[in-house]
Amino acid sequence: MCGERLCDTIEVLYEWGDSFMEKPFKPYIPADKVTTEMTPASIILGIVLAVVFGAANAYLGLKVGLTVSASIPAAVISMTIIRIIMRKDSILESNMVQTIGSAGESLAAGAIFTMPALFIWAKEGVMDKPSLISITVIALVGGLLGVFFMVPLRSALIVKEHGVLPYPEGTACAEVLLAGEEGGSSAKSVFIGMALGAIVKFFADGLCAVKSVVTFKISALKTEFSTEIYPALISVGYICGPKISAYMFAGGLLGWFVLIPAIVTFGTDIVMYPASVSVAELYAEGGASAIWASYIKYIGAGAVAAAGIISLIKTFPTIVKAFTGSMKGISKRAKGKASVDRTSQDLDMRFVLVSIAVLIILIWILPAIPVTIFGALLVVFFGFFFSAVSSRMVGLVGSSNNPVSGMTIATVLIATFCLKLTGDVGVHGMHGAIAIGSIICIAACMAGDTSQDLKTGYILGATPKKQQIGEIMGTIAAALAIGGVMILLDSAFGFGTDKLAAPQATMMKMIIEGVMDGNLPWALIFIGVFIAIVIEFLGVSALPVAIGLYLPLELSAPIMFGGLIKWIVDKRNGKQKDESGKGILFCSGLIAGEGILGVLLAILTVTNVAEKIDVSSHIPTGNVTSLIVLIALGAMVLLMSGKKPAKAVAKAGVKEEKPASSEASEDKKEDKK
Repeated sequence: MCGERLCDTIEVLYEWGDSFMEKPFKPYIPADKVTTEMTPASIILGIVLAVVFGAANAYLGLKVGLTVSASIPAAVISMTIIRIIMRKDSILESNMVQTIGSAGESLAAGAIFTMPALFIWAKEGVMDKPSLISITVIALVGGLLGVFFMVPLRSALIVKEHGVLPYPEGTACAEVLLAGEEGGSSAKSVFIGMALGAIVKFFADGLCAVKSVVTFKISALKTEFSTEIYPALISVGYICGPKISAYMFAGGLLGWFVLIPAIVTFGTDIVMYPASVSVAELYAEGGASAIWASYIKYIGAGAVAAAGIISLIKTFPTIVKAFTGSMKGISKRAKGKASVDRTSQDLDMRFVLVSIAVLIILIWILPAIPVTIFGALLVVFFGFFFSAVSSRMVGLVGSSNNPVSGMTIATVLIATFCLKLTGDVGVHGMHGAIAIGSIICIAACMAGDTSQDLKTGYILGATPKKQQIGEIMGTIAAALAIGGVMILLDSAFGFGTDKLAAPQATMMKMIIEGVMDGNLPWALIFIGVFIAIVIEFLGVSALPVAIGLYLPLELSAPIMFGGLIKWIVDKRNGKQKDESGKGILFCSGLIAGEGILGVLLAILTVTNVAEKIDVSSHIPTGNVTSLIVLIALGAMVLLMSGKKPAKAVAKAGVKEEKPASSEASEDKKEDKK
């Protein structure tokens, strides 16, 4: 035992000595070399990708409550267009494209996790439907705050702690771009995925030639098993991995094969709130789905809220260290001399501080954000705190593991209680609570994305100031587009429906209503709370299980299918340690293709064109055909998941860094937003 400790001590001393003698980091493009970076082509292409990936991720997040990082797909597409089509040889120009393009995904994630609650309230007659201007203003303010809050943190987090904070997505994105410098062909996987995802979506929801949901009723258990066939859901499971997918599926099985049969069996003649009829009548009219909508949804909401708060509590020590470390970094930077190196130039702090002050005033005075000066101060405090925390935590555990959902739940709870205590109740208070939660959620998401992009730029030798300007451009473009996308999707499919469940926003809505009015079925919610606590006691991360319990089984089943495929691929090819493998890129393309076509189909639905191309009445659409499509999609993902592209980070002088929490990272991949 003592010998082992001695060996460990010697190993640590050697590592310390190596790090002490290690030469200063040198990026791929030296600081004294000026190369093409921000050009009209990179700006236009980046803005297009910001809008496209923002719309695609908005659709995906509203459907299943999860989004995926757009940095790597954007990098692959930009590399292909700039290097192959435009015949230009500038890695920093490609990096600028992905910097601008990835901003759309992060802003969309923060927006769709909160603001759809306003649309649902409007349908219930509680308030007016939010306008395009109000959505744009909230998204723009939150996005810009996230970018500006990250500027003073860059030196402390990206430069001073290089080698300590790995920033997994940022490093993987640099790998992809550097692989392109050596002739990598990663783009093929993305484009094939986009085409296949769009084709399947068009046949399922455009032509309606294939049933999108396969359902098998199980009368003996008084329940049913169902699965959707969409490629995006299989892709989510593949990207999340087998463990998280299994946790989500376990939550679905708990709801549909334990709780629903128990309620129907033991509560036959009971009338339970919120339903107005007996359980037997409810089941006779709507089957297991009616039981889920009336009871299980609230149990799942309680479980998700509790699991999000538990996740926040578990990471609280890390949050405190992240915040204090960031503040120390700022103070040290303030005492040092300003560097004039190209790779050390940030936006002028005077411009940043003035911009933040202007945004605070806008939060207070603009009618689109119905908060008082107290609400504006809440936004500033929690916005900066969670932006600093988010920027550091994505460096430790990656964007996919960042507990933004827990931060948003905590913010909404605190904001709602504070608004109620100050007398800001009713419709105005509910609207204000969602506005505060939206701005802070978007700011935290944008700060995390900005830090990942700056890490990529640091490895490649990009100019931070130009990247920060690019983030602002991407934020503005995405904010101008997200309002129209949300209004379009709500008009075509409706938020809170089977088509677009908007799970996070629905949960935020229930939390605010519960605090303001106290009219929730608290017994059901606390059942979910204690389910989450029991799961945590068993040593399992409760949040993915809670999400599976909250979502319909038809969503978690195909996610489990994708996770199973990833397990097979890992057994066959060895577990991939980065996010630039062909399977990940192919699945990212599937998600993007389906999301983009989903937005196009929404346009066809609103313009009454969709019903004219519906061929379901002319051809048979049974479960067998749908299952064949599902299996074929799985086989295609398995086929496309070859060996990952060759690594090229070594070319930039970067040592491969293992995330500090790699052992537990899969347990937290549900915490994005």
